[in-house]
Amino acid sequence: MTPGILTCGRTAPLRAVAALMTKHRVHAIVVFAGGDEVAPWGVISDLDLVDAIDTAGSAGSVAASPVVTVTVDDTLAHAAQLMREHATSHLIVVTDEVSPLPIGVLSTLDVARAFAELD
Repeated sequence: MTPGILTCGRTAPLRAVAALMTKHRVHAIVVFAGGDEVAPWGVISDLDLVDAIDTAGSAGSVAASPVVTVTVDDTLAHAAQLMREHATSHLIVVTDEVSPLPIGVLSTLDVARAFAELD
């Protein structure tokens, strides 16, 4: 898992999302609905951005939603299964199933790294 998250609102322009990705060298931004909502609304990946490059859309129009989450206690196999089932390369990590507040992002590269380090 990569601790911490980078976020934007659903109305953020795609160019602003692209700028966030390049500035911080990340492949995904967590999208929040805004207002009093504390749970993430969606995730926009670099591939989502590439697919929408010809549009003048917003993060909310491109982001994958609903968000797929794992807890810090979930196994590597479970995370990989969720990625396959939901055809996603990024999962949002939460402390437990009760708290929707994200603490990090788990990417396919994180899964590959953990798999390579297994004994």
